[in-house]
Amino acid sequence: MLAQFISTAPRMTAAQTNQPRLARIVNRLCLAVLFYLLVACGDAPLNNPHPHHPEDAMVYQSFMQSIPKHLDPAQSWAVNEAIYISQIYEPPLGYHFLKRPFELIPTALESMPEISYLDADGNAVVEDDEALAFTRYTLRLRDDLLYQPHPAFALDKAGQPLYLFKTAQEGRRYRQIPDFPETGYRPVYANDYVYGIKRLADPVIASPMLGFMSQYIQGMTEFSAMLPGPPRKGWLNLDDFHMEGLEVLDDRTLTITLNGRYPQFPFWLAMHFFSPIAPEVDRFYHNPGFVDRNLTLDWWPVGSGPFMMVENNPNKEIVLERNPNYREDFFPEEGEPGDQEAGYLDDAGKRLPFLDRAVFTLEKQPLSYWTKFLQGYFDRSGETQGYPLGLFDQAFTVSPDGVSVDSELADRGLTMSPSVEPSVFYYGFNMLDPVLGGYTEERRKLRQALQIAFPTEEYLSIFYEGNGIVAQSPIPPGIPGHLQGKAGMNPYVYDWVDGEPKRKSLEIAKQLLVEAGYPNGRDARTGEPLKIFLDVQSQAVNNTRKRWIERVFSEVGVQVEFRPADFNRTREKMLTGNSQIYSAAWGADYPDPENFLFLLYGPESPLICKCDGANYSNYENEEYDALFRRMRVLPSGPERDALIDQMVQLYQRDAVWLYAFNPKRIFLNNPWVFNNKRHGISNATLKYTRIDGQQRDKLRTRWNEPTIWPLHVALILLIALIAPGVVAYRRRRSATARQGRV
Repeated sequence: MLAQFISTAPRMTAAQTNQPRLARIVNRLCLAVLFYLLVACGDAPLNNPHPHHPEDAMVYQSFMQSIPKHLDPAQSWAVNEAIYISQIYEPPLGYHFLKRPFELIPTALESMPEISYLDADGNAVVEDDEALAFTRYTLRLRDDLLYQPHPAFALDKAGQPLYLFKTAQEGRRYRQIPDFPETGYRPVYANDYVYGIKRLADPVIASPMLGFMSQYIQGMTEFSAMLPGPPRKGWLNLDDFHMEGLEVLDDRTLTITLNGRYPQFPFWLAMHFFSPIAPEVDRFYHNPGFVDRNLTLDWWPVGSGPFMMVENNPNKEIVLERNPNYREDFFPEEGEPGDQEAGYLDDAGKRLPFLDRAVFTLEKQPLSYWTKFLQGYFDRSGETQGYPLGLFDQAFTVSPDGVSVDSELADRGLTMSPSVEPSVFYYGFNMLDPVLGGYTEERRKLRQALQIAFPTEEYLSIFYEGNGIVAQSPIPPGIPGHLQGKAGMNPYVYDWVDGEPKRKSLEIAKQLLVEAGYPNGRDARTGEPLKIFLDVQSQAVNNTRKRWIERVFSEVGVQVEFRPADFNRTREKMLTGNSQIYSAAWGADYPDPENFLFLLYGPESPLICKCDGANYSNYENEEYDALFRRMRVLPSGPERDALIDQMVQLYQRDAVWLYAFNPKRIFLNNPWVFNNKRHGISNATLKYTRIDGQQRDKLRTRWNEPTIWPLHVALILLIALIAPGVVAYRRRRSATARQGRV
């Protein structure tokens, strides 16, 4: 039948046969012309990965390399979490943005706390009185503190909470905070700060602050023991339980009473752990079924700071927006010498925050965010340690005078912000490990041998372009207790030669291995080779670095095995003591040596405090702990300095960390970003950032102009190919028409 159909079908003329094909060609030509016009005439770069924002909105665009695990201020103690928490919450105190040395200032308070000293009967005494038993801090809040709009504060006509549900079924349609149509807000009360401190003591929350602060805040230990532990169903109103050291005098005044004396406590009042938590927010997040949808304070923080979270999709982006209820706050009108000349006071007296919105996009690969930064799609770069290997030389020029921005980038207007952040990066030994841990002389010598074998200077030169200082102790430069020169040198790893420390030879490391029972890197008892295990973050150690580490330890006969994992998994292994050698970093929370020496304080071991402690080495030395307890309650002075020196000497003798260094951090800023002075301690600096959106759009377009000359050539060739066919087709149609008329 098919053949019969073909034979009987009416025949088409040549012109009719060519029509569809010609039409397709013409259509393609039109599409090509349209695409050409779009590329040639578009106002914005075609490769822009960010959505369009209103022209009058000031939007900061940054990136995140790792997903935050905790956003609850009572639980979080990681830098990648504090970046967001510190913009959303406002603790009682903060730091002056520009002044150095670091200066505490009242933020949520109308003035600095009033401090009084009491004896055991509550009578006032002077600070150095031997009868001193308690220190009381009186905090008076500003009268313009308001929470951000949030459904937890929404009320019905009767004045009752609008979104409290008896069953999970009732609230099932709400998947995230923006799904709630109604919001409300209220002032911040003194009791909210009290409630937040009580949460630090809640055993269900397991705050890393519990073990430490319970030693100071009166009644915190007893309060924690009073609360029912996990598992716990439903909401527990902490207002129903009294903590002896906390008292609300009125809506704007509270007192915090400490056991004895603790001069560093004001620094803690500047940390997010002491942020206010509204009880109704805590109640809201305990609605049945909410935790199954990540409707928790740990996912959706609620504060009174300059910004609020409007999107939390950690596999894509986290978005903050200006809190419309933020208090009166102004850019500082004074700084340190040189700030005026550097332009850091150009915005003096202006209302904060400047930004309307801040978008943090997930970019796990350094090469990806570096490329987008150069294209202008991220406003600031990561610090030097985050640059992909080999790209540092493209960004900076190293000379005897220091590091400067590469001339090509400088010509584009990029500026450099060296960081003053006092911090330490280190690989630590787990002192509970059956092979490398322990406190016998043999184990000390084994760790000391590994310390000598690891040439930190070479490591910094190769992998950090020399942007680091070998750390002789846990205390970094810029913090009291950091000693330079021979006085600060670690004598177990270095010798003082010609006015500088010189690393001991590999021969000494090999001799220490012999004395430790591992001649030539083999167990003298079994003959088995010594193999050490390094738990590292996957993105932090590439194959080049692995081969280098393997090589340096092979020179003393020691084998290395790497156990890479993501940040959260690596951190979990440190918290549970399931590592042998781990990688970690610590930046100063406050400018005092206690903040670094407590990294070795026994009760801060996660396995001892049963919390997110910072002593990942599980170092437990009674002498060190006793010195630490004495040091932390003393004011600055010679007596305190002597105790600090003794603790550092114990750290050096026991060889607690494999190696450590203090990084020299350098950030790059695109030319439309202003107020780029790095603080070093406070993360609550986003409110000072200002963006020139018009300049950004202009430079982005210039830096991402498409190469369109191939389109010119292709269009000309396409026209040249099609034109003869079009002419022939029109002639054929004209001839056919004339024949039809005849």
